[in-house]
Amino acid sequence: MEVKLFFGSSTGNTAKCAKAIAAKLGNVAAVVDIRKASIDDFDFVDGYIIGLSTVDEGLLQEDWRRFWDDIDDVDFTDKPVAIFGLGDQVKYAKWFVDAIGIVYDKVTEKGAKVVGAWPTDGYTFENSAGVRGGKFMGLALDEDNQSDQTEGRIAKWCDIIRPSFS
Repeated sequence: MEVKLFFGSSTGNTAKCAKAIAAKLGNVAAVVDIRKASIDDFDFVDGYIIGLSTVDEGLLQEDWRRFWDDIDDVDFTDKPVAIFGLGDQVKYAKWFVDAIGIVYDKVTEKGAKVVGAWPTDGYTFENSAGVRGGKFMGLALDEDNQSDQTEGRIAKWCDIIRPSFS
């Protein structure tokens, strides 16, 4: 199975997490910075992992915003998609990892099978567009306030999504 991980990173935190996920998962064919990507990078892929941060008051990371309209040209039909998002649950408690929900809505609208729902336990936030049915629709990471939990969360999440990408 051809799996690619696409990420956007403004501060380097998402890039670091993307590389850690790819290493832990083990079968990722490519880790692609969306800033350098073209729509052709999405061709001939059997599964996707999408990583980004939520910036300001619930916005997609800048590089993803520039690429966002191109996503409409990707055929996600029946393909597994796992999403991970970074946010700050203290400073931006009203918009914590909203980008997960924005990506979730887009890829499910395009026919994707989103995998890797993640519990909200252990986080303190007011609201998140990334939550559906009491779970995040992807891995939520907070490098600003809980960086000590990132490695363990990534390991557990990779165990959850691995069967969908083998």
